Amino acid sequence: MTINHGFHATMTAQPGRGDELVNFLLDAPSLDNDDCVVFLVGRSAGNPDVVHVTEGWTTPEAHSRFFATAEAQDLVAKLQPLLAGESQYTDEVPVGGKAAI
Repeated sequence: MTINHGFHATMTAQPGRGDELVNFLLDAPSLDNDDCVVFLVGRSAGNPDVVHVTEGWTTPEAHSRFFATAEAQDLVAKLQPLLAGESQYTDEVPVGGKAAI
């Protein structure tokens, strides 16, 4: 499947809640969406409250359609209390690699 849209996000959890943020993201409904081709969660080796997410979607429209759903809006609402400050987003389209987790 071709990836035409994506991003890399860096989020900082409330102090001591990095594990909770990681677990929450690893249960995200986008993981079950066929248009979400890449969904990778990582964290900082030096600060366990800093979490990174890389997403790759088939199209920008597919991403927008998903985030317009009630399920996605619920995810966003539940995510906000876990975060300390604004997340940083970078335009990124995953093109390949390896993930053996």
